[in-house]
Amino acid sequence: MLRTNNLGYPRIGNLRQLKKSNEAYWAGKISREELIAAGKGIRRENWLLQRDAGIDLIPSGDFSFYDQVLDTSLMVGAIPPRYHQLVEGKGPERELDLYFAMARGYQRDGKDITAMEMTKWFDTNYHYLVPEFTKGQQFGLFSEKVMDEFYEAKQLGIQTKPVLLGPLSFLLLGKEKEGGFHRLDLLDSLLPVYGEVLQRLKKLGAEYVQLDEPCLALDLDKRSRQAYRKAYRALAEQAAGLKLIVATYFEGLGDNANTALNLPVQALHIDLVRGEGELYQLLPKVPHDLILSLGVVDGRNIWKNDYEKSLLIIRDALNVLGKDRVWIAPSCSLLHVPCDLDLETDEKTLPPGIKDWLAFAKQKLAEVSDLGKLADGSGDTDIDARLAANRRSQQARAGSRLIHRHAVKQRVQGITEADSTRPTPFTGRKPKQQVNLGLPDFPTTTIGSFPQTGEVRSWRARLKKGELSGAEYDTLIKQEIEKTIRWQEQTGIDVPVHGEFERNDMVEYFGEQLRGYAFTGYGWVQSYGSRCVKPPILYGDVSRPEDMSVYWSSYSQSLTPRPVKGMLTGPVTMLQWSFVRNDQPRHDTLFQIALAIRDEVVALERAGIKIIQIDEPAFREGLPLRKADQQLYLDRAVQAFKLSSSGVRDETQIHTHMCYSEFNDIIGDIARMDADVITIETSRSQMELLDVFADFKYPNDIGPGVYDIHSPRIPPVEEILFLLEKAKAVIPAEQLWVNPDCGLKTRTWGEATAALENMVEAARILRSVKEKDTVEAS
Repeated sequence: MLRTNNLGYPRIGNLRQLKKSNEAYWAGKISREELIAAGKGIRRENWLLQRDAGIDLIPSGDFSFYDQVLDTSLMVGAIPPRYHQLVEGKGPERELDLYFAMARGYQRDGKDITAMEMTKWFDTNYHYLVPEFTKGQQFGLFSEKVMDEFYEAKQLGIQTKPVLLGPLSFLLLGKEKEGGFHRLDLLDSLLPVYGEVLQRLKKLGAEYVQLDEPCLALDLDKRSRQAYRKAYRALAEQAAGLKLIVATYFEGLGDNANTALNLPVQALHIDLVRGEGELYQLLPKVPHDLILSLGVVDGRNIWKNDYEKSLLIIRDALNVLGKDRVWIAPSCSLLHVPCDLDLETDEKTLPPGIKDWLAFAKQKLAEVSDLGKLADGSGDTDIDARLAANRRSQQARAGSRLIHRHAVKQRVQGITEADSTRPTPFTGRKPKQQVNLGLPDFPTTTIGSFPQTGEVRSWRARLKKGELSGAEYDTLIKQEIEKTIRWQEQTGIDVPVHGEFERNDMVEYFGEQLRGYAFTGYGWVQSYGSRCVKPPILYGDVSRPEDMSVYWSSYSQSLTPRPVKGMLTGPVTMLQWSFVRNDQPRHDTLFQIALAIRDEVVALERAGIKIIQIDEPAFREGLPLRKADQQLYLDRAVQAFKLSSSGVRDETQIHTHMCYSEFNDIIGDIARMDADVITIETSRSQMELLDVFADFKYPNDIGPGVYDIHSPRIPPVEEILFLLEKAKAVIPAEQLWVNPDCGLKTRTWGEATAALENMVEAARILRSVKEKDTVEAS
């Protein structure tokens, strides 16, 4: 019989209950028991929802209070030494606070401990906490979360399939914190812990266990492939009688196919959305006793599944393998899509015509169930009607007049090389900018946003409800901007920002003002921890009907003689952080957005804005997982950024910002973007990301983030100076800017101001040292 399989479900709750509970706990407003109860409530709702949807293999262990990779680090006892002072015995009381300290840092009780490094989960906008490894490290079972949650579901009468991050992906996604070894050297120490977990799950009554190995979608060397074979031989022996599933996703298997197909497991999940067409290369090689889980429903995008297209794929697999060896599934965990389309009842934000083309997590469960019934020849009396309705939706979307704009397509076709090139190189632009801006050595700035308090957020909500007039709203925002500008002047920030109080989200705000975008009221997706984003839906051709940010930037600049940055979101990030249409090549949509941003850049310059920041935090995120595909993406991404930024005079300074990514392998392409100043995240890695600058002489100015805004801890002046000295060792002082690693939107005012005051003081000390050295040298 055909079975249905789900890899994971969103853990934030339909109404972001997890975010609210986490933040209440961190603020001391609810107890540990109340937080644990909130998590239990979300899990129960998710399991019952999946059971009622007809999913046969329901995951447990996919819930996390912060991050599933951090969960794994705790499970295997991979706790960095700096946190050992917090480990006083075991148990849920100590475990939860230790867990959050590893995620967010710890600064109380006379202790000051930095958070673990955070980076992007493959090519998604989800962030994970990077495991830290040392030579000869030993592992041991520490957290029993996965066993507890399996038992919890069992008590509800639901037989679940525990989900673990596989041992190879756990090691490969981590980082060596000292030299002299490779993290794969730790495999022999790690495997017994996994074996113990599997044995414990078997005793509790588990039938299947899912081991996520997304690294099988990457370019792997011979050693890594051998490690996969070794690891799964050992796990198969240790968990004899337990059925193991290896799940891969985000790309096809490619040259790792033979390795994956011949692991001693009972089932292999493959992503047939990203690995479209790969099934036909795999089918002749599938061992006679291996089950294939077919990821035909897109777990990363929100477009309704085309049943007829999916059924062709499923039936081809059935013809070779038979019903007992085929499962129907989403391509990956549904963590990356919103919870429930049924919540979207506001036709002003999401018109019915567009809503009919969509499916969120709950609806994707129904799609998986429907495909199983259709392929199985189920006797469900309504299934033919659902197939017909699906066919009508596909046809309506394909023929919709909402999507296509001839003038937009023509403009993209007319792009020339000159449109993507500033006429003067950076060496010629910088002297003009120095005269125009008059900035000191080690200029200080922030990345853009300042704290958005509950009061500020309430103004937007009241405006939408009609409780505030447009004029009243403007007055309140202007007051907040002026307060922020005055504080920056008083503190000594050289390049202030207006704080972005009028903005809900860096992508959503601009998307709301562009044609071709639609929006949701409840389309939240977890980015990291309690941080959720609501990606816009990019359904049609993109254009800019009017100015988007000029009004607020002009007002802000009128308040101060200092150059206030105009703040925009770049085309790559606008694309990556949206749910993108799948009916045309992504690069066509990218260039449409780039032209719209270009028009806004030119308008800002015309309004007297001297510094314009075009944020591209998602630049590396969009990089294809396989090296063979990467250069074409990079060429297009660089061209799109330059297209958006090259319409200004030499005197106008262009900034960009990138965060939470490894840049070393693409630093040359980042340099090709030709931004006058780039600000990047480096603080969580203690400036390790700057190692590349020892060999690559970055030509333009750079601001390495000197403190981590995702942690509530306040960095002392000495710590910031230490990081800046590390930066000065590889970046010439005349190219160095001083800034946080990201925007301050999620911090409190007390945290933001204290940290920025320390940052400005560190810059002053650097200047005084340089002046003293200059005097002594003369």
